[in-house]
Amino acid sequence: MPLSGELGVRARDLLAGRLVPVPARAAATVALLREPPLEVYLLRRAATMAFAAGAYVFPGGSVDPRDAVVDIGWAGPPPADWAVMLSADEETARSLVCAAVRETFEESGVLLAGRSAAEVVPDTTGWEAERLALISRELSFADFLADNGLVLRSDLLKPWAHWITPEIETRRFDTRFFVAALPSGQRTRDVGGEADTVVWTSPAEALTSGYFLMPPTLHTLTTLSAFETVADVFADDPKITTVMPVPVEKAGQMVLTTEGQI
Repeated sequence: MPLSGELGVRARDLLAGRLVPVPARAAATVALLREPPLEVYLLRRAATMAFAAGAYVFPGGSVDPRDAVVDIGWAGPPPADWAVMLSADEETARSLVCAAVRETFEESGVLLAGRSAAEVVPDTTGWEAERLALISRELSFADFLADNGLVLRSDLLKPWAHWITPEIETRRFDTRFFVAALPSGQRTRDVGGEADTVVWTSPAEALTSGYFLMPPTLHTLTTLSAFETVADVFADDPKITTVMPVPVEKAGQMVLTTEGQI
């Protein structure tokens, strides 16, 4: 990816040791899947967004500090197990899984939670006020679950990838990517305030559609395009490595590369 303008300058400053990178914020994003055929849910970020404007992305966002609370309703693998799967400490793992479920609900209306460890809510349309309160941060996800007698279903998520925004960017995220299947009975809704378009599409079609895709989304869609069913995706055991594109100079031009990382 060629770098020009301010990013090109920042890339040269970084390589020269003159740039102090902005810390990357912990974040989670979820590739929501359905079948048949295998399709993935994408949102196009509004042109007014400060980060990745116009890009097609999966539901996701930054961790809320309250995502790490210990007393959240929880079912499925415990945070200690997720810490191993995510190569993180237990508090970070808990907050990432919570953020993944919360952000999916905020941006698609899909809720990976139920009344018990064996149930998933069949419909979420009655919680629109709560969803908006979550978006505005007036309500924590732990309180939302407790108020409605729900538990987060961590077993409905599968870790898939780990990307960190390049150090030359002024807005940086340390993002864990997950996959999840659309729960039976639930439907996505065009509810995300950050998006102006949503689409269900096969990973292969998304790759050839001409959509503006950031490298992590492009790579995730590429890996998902190898599967035909949700079960195939969940049966896979991806080797997760941390990927952070880095600037290099080639033929006098600064470019970003992930060579040797994927």
